[in-house]
Amino acid sequence: MATTELYTKGACVWVPDPEAVWVSAQLLRDYSPGDQQISIQLPDGREMEYPVLPPAGLPPLGNPDILEGENDLTALTFLHEPAVLHNLRVRFLDYSSIYTYCGIVLVALNPYEPLPIYGEEVIDAYSGQDMADMEPHIFSVAEEAYRTMIREEKNQSIIISGESGSGKTVSAKFTMRYFAVVGGAAQQTSVEEKVLASNPIMEAIGNAKTTRNDNSSRFGKYIEIGFGCKGDIIGANMRTYLLEKSRVVFQAADERNYHIFYQLCASRDLPELRTLRLDSAENFHYTNQGQDVHISGTDDVVELERTRNAFTILGVQTDQQMEIFRILAAILHLGNVNIQASGRGGDRSYIDGDDRSLAVFAKLLRVEGAQMAQWLCHRRLAVGGEMLVKPMTGQQANEARDALAKHVYEQLFTWTVQRLNSSLRAHREKPKSFTGVLDIYGFETFDRNSFEQFCINYANEKLQQQFNRHVFQLEQEEYLREELPWNRIEFSDNQPCIALIEGQLGLLDLLDEECRMPKGSDDNWARKLYDQHLNHSPHFLKPRMSNSAFIIVHFADKVQYECDGFLDKNRDTVFEEPINILRASQSELVAELFQKESAGGCLPNSTLANGSVRSGKRAHREHKLTVGFQFRQSLQLLMDTLNSTTPHYVRCIKSNDLKKPFLFDPKRAVQQLRACGVLETIQISAAGYPSRWTYEEFFARYRVLLQGFVSQDDVRHSCQSTLPDLIPDPEQYCFGKTKVFFRAGQVAVLEKLRGDRLHAAGVLIQSWVRGWQQRRHYQRLRQATSILQRYTRGTLARRLAWTLRYTRAALIIQKTYRMLAVRQLYLTIRGATIKIQAFIRGTKARRIYSQMLTERAVVILQARVRGWLARSSYRRIRGAVVLMQCCVRRRAARRELLRLRADARSVEKYRELNKGMEVKLMQLQLRADQQARESASLRETLQTERDAHTSELENLHSSLLKLQNQLKESINTAPLVSQKQEEEWRRAEEKAKQEILQLTQEIQALRVDRDSLQKERDSLAIRLQDQEKAQEERRQQSVDQADASVRAELEEERRRYQSLLREFTRLEQRYDNLRDMSLFTTNERARGHRRTDSTVSLEPPSLVTSPFSSSPVFPSPEQVRRISVTSPSDRGRWSQEHPLSMLMEDMSVAKDAAERMKSEDFRHAYDAVRVANKFLETQLLSQRAQWEQEISALRTNLQQLQDRDTPGDPDKNDLLEQVMVREQECVRLRRELKELKHTVSLRRILSYSGLVVAESQDPTSPSSQRNQTITGLLECRKKDESKLIKHLITDVRAESVLSSSPGLAARVLFLCVRQVDCSGDQARVKGLCSAVVTGIKTALKKHGNDLDMTAVWLKNSYVLRDLLLQHSPRQESRGSEDLLPLVTDVQEFVRALSDLCIQSYQQLLSISESRLQPIIIPAMLESEMIPGLAGSSVKLSAARKRAGSDPRPPGGSEGVSMSSVLRELSALHTALSRQHLPSVLQEQAFHQLVYLLSASTLNSLLLRKDMCCWSRGLQIRYNVSVLEEWLRARSLQTGGAVGTLEPLIQAAQLLQMSKKTEADAQAMVQACSALTNQQMVKILSLYTPQSDLEERVTLNFIRLVQALLKGRSEGPPQLLLDVRRVFPVTFPHDPPAQVTAEQMQIPEALKINFLRRV
Repeated sequence: MATTELYTKGACVWVPDPEAVWVSAQLLRDYSPGDQQISIQLPDGREMEYPVLPPAGLPPLGNPDILEGENDLTALTFLHEPAVLHNLRVRFLDYSSIYTYCGIVLVALNPYEPLPIYGEEVIDAYSGQDMADMEPHIFSVAEEAYRTMIREEKNQSIIISGESGSGKTVSAKFTMRYFAVVGGAAQQTSVEEKVLASNPIMEAIGNAKTTRNDNSSRFGKYIEIGFGCKGDIIGANMRTYLLEKSRVVFQAADERNYHIFYQLCASRDLPELRTLRLDSAENFHYTNQGQDVHISGTDDVVELERTRNAFTILGVQTDQQMEIFRILAAILHLGNVNIQASGRGGDRSYIDGDDRSLAVFAKLLRVEGAQMAQWLCHRRLAVGGEMLVKPMTGQQANEARDALAKHVYEQLFTWTVQRLNSSLRAHREKPKSFTGVLDIYGFETFDRNSFEQFCINYANEKLQQQFNRHVFQLEQEEYLREELPWNRIEFSDNQPCIALIEGQLGLLDLLDEECRMPKGSDDNWARKLYDQHLNHSPHFLKPRMSNSAFIIVHFADKVQYECDGFLDKNRDTVFEEPINILRASQSELVAELFQKESAGGCLPNSTLANGSVRSGKRAHREHKLTVGFQFRQSLQLLMDTLNSTTPHYVRCIKSNDLKKPFLFDPKRAVQQLRACGVLETIQISAAGYPSRWTYEEFFARYRVLLQGFVSQDDVRHSCQSTLPDLIPDPEQYCFGKTKVFFRAGQVAVLEKLRGDRLHAAGVLIQSWVRGWQQRRHYQRLRQATSILQRYTRGTLARRLAWTLRYTRAALIIQKTYRMLAVRQLYLTIRGATIKIQAFIRGTKARRIYSQMLTERAVVILQARVRGWLARSSYRRIRGAVVLMQCCVRRRAARRELLRLRADARSVEKYRELNKGMEVKLMQLQLRADQQARESASLRETLQTERDAHTSELENLHSSLLKLQNQLKESINTAPLVSQKQEEEWRRAEEKAKQEILQLTQEIQALRVDRDSLQKERDSLAIRLQDQEKAQEERRQQSVDQADASVRAELEEERRRYQSLLREFTRLEQRYDNLRDMSLFTTNERARGHRRTDSTVSLEPPSLVTSPFSSSPVFPSPEQVRRISVTSPSDRGRWSQEHPLSMLMEDMSVAKDAAERMKSEDFRHAYDAVRVANKFLETQLLSQRAQWEQEISALRTNLQQLQDRDTPGDPDKNDLLEQVMVREQECVRLRRELKELKHTVSLRRILSYSGLVVAESQDPTSPSSQRNQTITGLLECRKKDESKLIKHLITDVRAESVLSSSPGLAARVLFLCVRQVDCSGDQARVKGLCSAVVTGIKTALKKHGNDLDMTAVWLKNSYVLRDLLLQHSPRQESRGSEDLLPLVTDVQEFVRALSDLCIQSYQQLLSISESRLQPIIIPAMLESEMIPGLAGSSVKLSAARKRAGSDPRPPGGSEGVSMSSVLRELSALHTALSRQHLPSVLQEQAFHQLVYLLSASTLNSLLLRKDMCCWSRGLQIRYNVSVLEEWLRARSLQTGGAVGTLEPLIQAAQLLQMSKKTEADAQAMVQACSALTNQQMVKILSLYTPQSDLEERVTLNFIRLVQALLKGRSEGPPQLLLDVRRVFPVTFPHDPPAQVTAEQMQIPEALKINFLRRV
């Protein structure tokens, strides 16, 4: 009971509710001891009086708000049922978290919705992490079990229990998947794949749809996953318990039979399944009783394909799979057999002879149909020593048929489990330890409970007892470790209930005794139970209204069992006659299922047979084992296994019965919590000291309560001396070595005292602050009064001075105004006079000026008209010339455009890149042509208008000239003009002026029209240019887009290629491991079957044992070289025709094609190749025949051993494995023989052929001249090539190669290759290049963990690749015309060296990643780099760590900081810089590593609640800034490395931002653009205040952020980043400088003095 002092006004309590089980309420007044009622206010506002008298007592107190949504239930201050229920509801509904810790138990709520929290990135995030640091997850339990097994070398068990539909099977599958991923990375074998493949098979034959679950496991299973010495999976074993056989013949409404039957019926149209004669599931009696044969969202055809693929992975052959399907189909047909009643009263039964279902059943199982029909309706009895055949009634016959169907399915199920175990069994070595996964049924109670529920609840009683004792043991170990003086914790032990069931004369004993009675019945058994246990055991009760039922008080609830059917289900009888018919089946599998050895016994590592065979004779004792007895034995074996391991518990809870996603039903949740033992854990924890604080945490939290001087040096002494004053009762707390322990509720008392002390301190501070504020207010008022008086007196003085100044100014203004008035009058009169004079004089001057202006205007007009005419003529001429130039230039441009288009169409690559753009270009061209035609028409219209305008101007000019001529003539002819004529002349002149003015206006109008037309023409030209420019831009944009897409595809292809190369390297390593293992097994099994060693077949066959007898002996290449150099006279012995002719005759090779060739060189080479091909073909055929003989001998030996040995002989499996290994070895030898065909006989034949060809060449050929021109090379004799590879690559010392110049080995090797190429020996060039590639691969494997040496071989591979590429005969641009290409085509070796560069680069990153991986989280996330930030606050939830989580080993991550990360990065940077590798390559390497740092840190942050706080965000931002500064200092920020840190930076900013208002939410959404929606919501939901100054993020704010995030476009939902993402690497081609031997300084330490400079 909680302390009564905590029941104060405003406190939160929990009261019972009929709907929500528990609801929160608030106290309206303080509680005083002795009060009979307390006043509370419910959430809906209602007030009520709650009685507190016994037995109700005070209601449970609520936990502080800071603990709401805590991920460990035992960390709550108050441990009781309402607190647990509320915490689970908050985490499930508000935070969408389905996992919660409860001490050592992981509580998992079924969300009924797939969640993206089970990917490989989540597995990587949980791998290697401490269970207490991560968010609750099924992977954290699996990681804890795996690490404990590796660390302590002790077996582990994960016990998964819960109701049907709670998610047990899914949890077990994800657990096994985690083990397969984490434990399968060492040897890369297929064992983990087989372990995962067993799930679809067991789900198909053992799972069914029920009213509570669409994929309910109808059996219990315990899977032991065996691990080797290195922690890798090497085998597995499965044990099953209590298969629900009754489901085979009966299903309740809305339920189905086992999935496999519906899968077969849905796939009946497949060709291989047509022989099963299947129909729709609605037409079979055993599948249509539930009236629902389909499951929404499930395709049975696809599921059958998954099942068959799983069988194939586990080694079950196709014919054996068909045998299994035949048996399953036969069960369905057996259910449709029509048994009819006959005789008087229906005491007989019979089956029609033409019954189709029986005929199909007999055909599928290969048995006699008539015999089966006979013994399905009759049975044999032994009476007085005689055998009698008694007919059965129709009901009895139907029951016998159903019993047979159940027995057949059970035997098939048992055989399948045995077959899976044999496939999963460890063959290489014995498992060092194992981790078991128990998927077993939870506590069940229905309206009608029978024998199955009795066994299930009995098993749960045993598991609950083991669970209680384990929890108690953990508590005891904790107290002993802390050296606490403790008394024994009392907890509810269910041993009396277990003794009632399995004890002497218990329920099972009485049931077995009644089954042995000849006339035993359920009623008799019930009466025995009442007589034996009623009123004797408190756990046994009798119902009031029934005499055939009993009640057992289990640990979870009272369950009433109906006795009807207990005896029949316990006996599980099947008659012997149908079994004998099945034993005589012609099907091997059917006969194997019903052998006498497996009729009633059990096989190792398999389930116990649940049935007994009943016959007329007295059966063997073990045939009468009842189901209850066998189940008790198997359960005891399971308990022994669990007790010998370290258990881990997972309790699965159904959130609701409607199967709706994220719907929480509190009634069902509480019922399951009571049944699964979660509350038992809480009760055991609450019985002792549930709240535990280290002395440092207690001191940091409750320092304000410690009185007197407190020393931080001796925190323990300070706590021990002060705590008795705070809690007077010494029984409520206890001091340990490192922790202080509190009883339940005492932490709340301390929190109340702390809150009171802080409240009193706050009131005192407020009083002092308010007094200070009042004093400051009075002083400010007094100062303001003085200032106000001073300003008032100053204002009055200024006002008097202003009055005096104003009077004096008025006098001055009057005097000045009067003076200005008189002066203004004078100036007005004077100005008027001057203006009159000016007007008079101006009139006279204007008259004179007008006359002069008129005369001058006439002259100017004549001059302007003449000038305009001259300029118009000039412009027309110039325009015509410009137009002609434009036409000529346009014609030339069009010709150039046509030529460019033809060139563009001729470029094939450009047409491939711009595929799809041709139509658009044609459309654009058509539009351009149309606009060009419009422009041409406009030009023609403009030209027409211009011609008309020109002609009109000419007419006007001609008329003007005529008028001028007439005027001149009239002046000349009339020298004496009268006044009248002069007047007429003046009028005519004025008329001419008007006409001229009119013409001038028309000319101006025409000019305006011309200008407008010119502007229109210019606008059209500009628009045409803009359209052409737009078309060009669109075309360029399309080309750029196509180029970008091609580049993206190229990047993706590069990434895929590099990943394939990495996979190839892994497979190559795996191949080496398998080869070593094969050699090891061959040596170990020397007494077994022997065959020729694989190395023998790799040696070239000797000429003596060749397939043909008269083959000539060819000289070795060294002999040929010696003959050709030293003794030219000996060449006659090797004629040009004898060896090849003799070979061609012996190999039956025709000469026709070779004789028709004119060139002797080609003829010899062609003959040599044909002979070599025939030679290799004969050799391959003979070797294949030898292999086939050996395989047939192996198979014969194996068959003899199978006939001779027993089925359980382990030698059979060894021989099977040996055959498989030998067959794989044969395949490998065939592949290697194909590869060696160019290195054995062909090399000798072609070398001789090359010798003959060389004799026919001219000594003055270009190759000989070339040998004389190329100098500065290194010569290496052929016998020294292996020594060169050994001293320069494989066995070189690290000090020697690091002290030499970068790329020295590559340059030396290139000079040697170049010298061999100059000698004309192309085969030797390729051999040397191959040896170099192999040597570098060997060196990389040898220095697999050395950064410097890996960087050395990366540099050498890179330089050698560039040198070969630069001198390759296929290379067009060499950088220098003086470089001569190689004769040999080395393109293949350039590709091999490129692969080596990628492999070296990946090995560099792998070394760095392996070193960084253990320190990323401690350095980036956990290290405290900012002084004073650590330890500033302690969270209240830190009061209790997880009870079952082992702490990290000391010194594991201590001292790890950002300097450790920078040290590893600097090591890689130094290794790369020392070899002078390109900066682009270094940027790519650090881009990959920085992404790993960012992704790993962000993933861990998203899964750790203790890291989501303000101070941690500040620390992360500081660590990231340190990393950014390091990158900038080394100029590595431009390669994308800094960009990969953006999500982590934004996550740190998100932790530091304000989280209250809508503006904060909008700013948050805008600032965190690099984070996904799921990541932002996850961080906000995990945000945990670390001090009283912070506040938890409200649910309303989280919903507001989610609403704002909906409008943001985003890809697929992603929570965690893929830490395994690999960015493709590109190596820039940098043509190296020309290399000569004289320029290189070769150290003596390399020991390559045998090279000679040439």
